[in-house]
Amino acid sequence: MGGAVSAGEDNDELIDNLKEAQYIRTELVEQAFRAIDRADYYLEEFKDNAYKDLAWKHGNIHLSAPCIYSEVMEALDLQPGLSFLNLGSGTGYLSSMVGLILGPFGVNHGVELHSDVIEYAKQKLDFFIKTSDSFDKFEFCEPSFVTGNCLEISPDCTQYDRVYCGAGVQKEHEDYMKNLLKVGGILVMPLEEKLTKITRTGPSAWETKKILAVSFAPLILPNHTDSGKSRIVHLPPVAVRSLQDLARIAIRGTIKKIIHQEAMSKNGNGLKNPPRFKRRRVRRRRMETIVFLDKEVFASRISNPSDDNNNSEDLEDERQEEEETKPPELKPDPPVNFLREKVLSLPLPDPLKYYLLYYREK
Repeated sequence: MGGAVSAGEDNDELIDNLKEAQYIRTELVEQAFRAIDRADYYLEEFKDNAYKDLAWKHGNIHLSAPCIYSEVMEALDLQPGLSFLNLGSGTGYLSSMVGLILGPFGVNHGVELHSDVIEYAKQKLDFFIKTSDSFDKFEFCEPSFVTGNCLEISPDCTQYDRVYCGAGVQKEHEDYMKNLLKVGGILVMPLEEKLTKITRTGPSAWETKKILAVSFAPLILPNHTDSGKSRIVHLPPVAVRSLQDLARIAIRGTIKKIIHQEAMSKNGNGLKNPPRFKRRRVRRRRMETIVFLDKEVFASRISNPSDDNNNSEDLEDERQEEEETKPPELKPDPPVNFLREKVLSLPLPDPLKYYLLYYREK
């Protein structure tokens, strides 16, 4: 699946293309997509394809096309503090983007069939937390992944506000998926070759909306040939934040507010420099002259013998004018992690500083 938008040179250009094609429509979803570089979830030898609007698969590792993920993120209507269940969580790319929106008081669980993919997802999650400056721009709901078949989830599991299934669901499994939702919750899944959004409006009431045609590999049915018994999947418990963790969240939030206030004070009324307008190019056109002689009409071009030379001179003049009026190309300053700088400048013991920074490497 994919190919709906042009390939980008980098992650930001890919997001620009998705926005232009109306796959990304809201600011929250755009921020999440820009915060996590899609290429970080590729194996090194395949990164050249990371910014193409195409699905990627290598062994058990799989990423859907960016246009699919954007439609899914928009359809889920994510808000801070919600609970989310990702069935077929794969590399954790989608779960991590969701976690940026859910914030520190959300719930972010994933079920993945293949244990090697779970390990891969944990490595990618660790890399994001320890090295990405984007991590400090958000309060993150860290995903928790468990291994198992998503069709064998324990019947006494908690229900979720948002559920996504990343494999094709057949009609006979539709009710099973619906029962994972709280009232008011949203389920997004490929159902009979259509990406489908189902909203639970009551204990036995549903609203269904088809989003777009898709082609997903079907859900893998449980295999009971070994023991003849089902292997029940127990989802992670909904853990209560420790007092220490809550203090870290509060302190980081306070520091971010101070940074924002300092930036507003420094910028005054916040007005930016007026935009530079491009000088309008005026092309000199050669005149066509119509000459009437008695009843006959003759079309001719009245021109000076030096017209051709003048035309090339005009084009050269225009080029020079553009060069002169063009603002000098300035290299953008490298992004500054103001939160990190502020924490490191505080009169605190180093272990506490590192704790506030989640022991990150950068």
